[in-house]
Amino acid sequence: MAASDKLIDKLLARMIRRGTLRLTHADGTARTFGAPEPGFPDVAIRFADDKVARDVLLDPRLGVGEAYIDGRIVIEQGDVMALVSLVRMNNRWEDKARLGTPSLARRLRGRVKTALAAVNRPGSSRRNVAHHYDIGNPLYELMLDAEHMQYSCAYFARDDMTLAEAQEAKLAHIAAKLRLEPGCHVLDIGCGWGGMAIFLARRAGVRVTGITLSEEQLALARQRAESAGVADKVRFELVDYRDLAERGEQFDRIVSVGMFEHVGRPQFETFFRCCARLLKPEGAMLVHTIGRLGSPGRTDAFTEKYVFPGGYIPALSETVAASEKVRLMATDVEMLRLHYAKTIRAWYANCLANRDAIVALHDERFFRMWTFYLAGAATVFEHGGMCNYQIQFARERRALPLTRGYMEQAEAALLAGEG
Repeated sequence: MAASDKLIDKLLARMIRRGTLRLTHADGTARTFGAPEPGFPDVAIRFADDKVARDVLLDPRLGVGEAYIDGRIVIEQGDVMALVSLVRMNNRWEDKARLGTPSLARRLRGRVKTALAAVNRPGSSRRNVAHHYDIGNPLYELMLDAEHMQYSCAYFARDDMTLAEAQEAKLAHIAAKLRLEPGCHVLDIGCGWGGMAIFLARRAGVRVTGITLSEEQLALARQRAESAGVADKVRFELVDYRDLAERGEQFDRIVSVGMFEHVGRPQFETFFRCCARLLKPEGAMLVHTIGRLGSPGRTDAFTEKYVFPGGYIPALSETVAASEKVRLMATDVEMLRLHYAKTIRAWYANCLANRDAIVALHDERFFRMWTFYLAGAATVFEHGGMCNYQIQFARERRALPLTRGYMEQAEAALLAGEG
């Protein structure tokens, strides 16, 4: 047995204690780690060649991900969700356990690449968005809820909600925090396929301008607004928020859902400075973003390479610190802990149900990459260091009511279909 195989065995012996992982090395040697326990999966994998162990040791997250999507890690019992869940469940963020770390050289290269990618100038922002969102609307139509096409954390007000119900609840939850009034003009930064804008126009009767950097999203958003009968109230543009701020337009409300993760840490202050310019003095803003539970960190190599190049998951501390520099007041903060895990597991189930269609659209390797991404994302919200934050901002301290009661009232009215 090679030295790298022996090191992998030692690493897994420390990491897997509850549930079982059976590993068969390329030379046929097999070993089982952990012990069966109710609630923990039992998984069996095989390394298809003798270099898998080395690649995993050099950078565990990237090494496992690439070996899996290349078919060099073969799952013989369970699936990729079970595999990633087993590892995460044994190494919870709350327990302060650490997964294996990349080599020093890999860490240094990763930090340099992350720093360069995070600069995120307007040109690179458009390329980064296209990398993820312009891979084709059909994939997202197979994965997301059909009515609103929300590619962000849903809100499970009840545990038994369907994905569609939870996404509508999310839209109402956010809209209520905007304290919408007749005649409001809302800016939706990172409007996706138009779900939020259409919801606001239909349920609250407000005007909405949605902006995106994805041509695929723009085309479908316009089509969906026409079909929903709100094209007269909703306008979509292919424009960067920084360029929009230069025009001098101002809005009564600003909403941004699932976009701040793409801003990049060096651009945080720029983002909030632009929002402060775009928001009328008496206005309100709501930012919904994935966030870190702890202190600031960096994007892992797999996510940076395959999923969200230029992306960065912010800590609450650095997000609010950036907004403070332009005197935007964080008037309300809510953490959503397990909601995104439930959301992503629903997306994962949709992908499994539509496996043949997704493979036909792309290929088998893409399907493995995509489901590995979803498995990692779901489990990091269940056991790792990620959550979601909804942060309400205002420029004037008297712009919003003194208590939160108005949110519940507005949320109930929006869900009932009242304006």
